[in-house]
Amino acid sequence: MFSSGQMIFAIFFVIAFSIIITYMYRKDIKFLKNTYRGVHWVLIGFIVFFSLLLFLKKMVND
Repeated sequence: MFSSGQMIFAIFFVIAFSIIITYMYRKDIKFLKNTYRGVHWVLIGFIVFFSLLLFLKKMVND
């Protein structure tokens, strides 16, 4: 399906991409901790809101 050159390129790309992403994440981790403080409350809010919508849908349809 793929030539050997394409497979070598894909493997090299995945390895290089993973290394670069890991390096950049470690470089920015201090900035990310300060910038996105309290973001977990937004996620909890979305989950609660979505659960409420599903509950109301079930109550109305039954």
